[in-house]
Amino acid sequence: MLSIWSSLAELPDPRTGNARRHKLLDVLTIALTASICGAESCVDFADFARDREALFREFLELPGGLPSHDTFSRLFRLLDPTAFASCFASFLNDLGQDGTGVVAIDGKTMRRSFDRAAGKSALHVVTAFAADTRMTIGQVAAGDKESEITAARSLLGLIDLNGALVTGDALHCQGETARLVKDRGADWLFTLKANRPSQHAEVRAWFADPANQPDDEHTTTDADNGRIELRHHLVSHDVRWMLSDRRHPDEASLPGLAMLGMVASTVTRDGKTSTERRFYLSSAALNATAFAAAVRAHWRIENCLHWVLDVGFDEDRARNRKDHGPENLTIVRKLALNVLRTARSDISIRRKRKRSGWSDAFARSVLGQMR
Repeated sequence: MLSIWSSLAELPDPRTGNARRHKLLDVLTIALTASICGAESCVDFADFARDREALFREFLELPGGLPSHDTFSRLFRLLDPTAFASCFASFLNDLGQDGTGVVAIDGKTMRRSFDRAAGKSALHVVTAFAADTRMTIGQVAAGDKESEITAARSLLGLIDLNGALVTGDALHCQGETARLVKDRGADWLFTLKANRPSQHAEVRAWFADPANQPDDEHTTTDADNGRIELRHHLVSHDVRWMLSDRRHPDEASLPGLAMLGMVASTVTRDGKTSTERRFYLSSAALNATAFAAAVRAHWRIENCLHWVLDVGFDEDRARNRKDHGPENLTIVRKLALNVLRTARSDISIRRKRKRSGWSDAFARSVLGQMR
């Protein structure tokens, strides 16, 4: 049996009575395979099953026949999303891949998952993303943007962080989050912005003062589509002045603070030049080259996960709104994307999905990556 199916087989079935006439594993297998092949909704899953029945009967028994779109919808509304999300860890363990390296933490709102009639706001999900392997390694529902901090801490407590560098935006520049990361054997790198005004002003002033010399510098250049971006990275390992007994009202006590970092980004486009400076705090005493790599790696969660889900899987327009449906269906999409990442690295995700939908032989080659 395919390894991903083995982990899915351990899920508790929330259905009762006649609703169990379709095997849980059969329904989940069809949904995941259909998502890999381009399906985007429960109606798509049912249509795909009918059109590709011969393919599914090669490895499924289907004693209850083919499930309808109502069957898919009902199952994903009832399925425990916490248990379902645990499939990420099982799948990556079978692949021999983990979160070692940069683990990026970020939240994303399922924009069409709101339900005005029920007074329910759009679902906000926090994801852990292994930047080096470009794999999702876990997710936790935050409910809304305001609870992303606590959801991220719950997520960090569930995954193996040993030896990793956890990165997050300014929202996660919190003492409790930093302490949790250190306690789990990892280091942290957080953006520092004006939500910590006193610290932000002091770090900005330190890098602006010509009398202060950084410990290391590194410069990178990108040029595409008439846009040139020069990024100058500076790091300082002298953080003693930030570890005094003084306390500002907004100051986060960050365990293990070992580095200050700045990225000065100068962009030239259409003859116009602008410069932006971004500041970072970290528990890892990175040199400037490693700091630059970690900052760039963090943005892969936007470019290689969120963007792909929105553009390739049309997630922003997904209309499922009831119960656990939105959360479980985003798990299906991320599992599908993990599978696609493991197959045929020479072609894009978009082409792999299209070719899987067109050709049974190509679909088999993609599914075979999970053996």
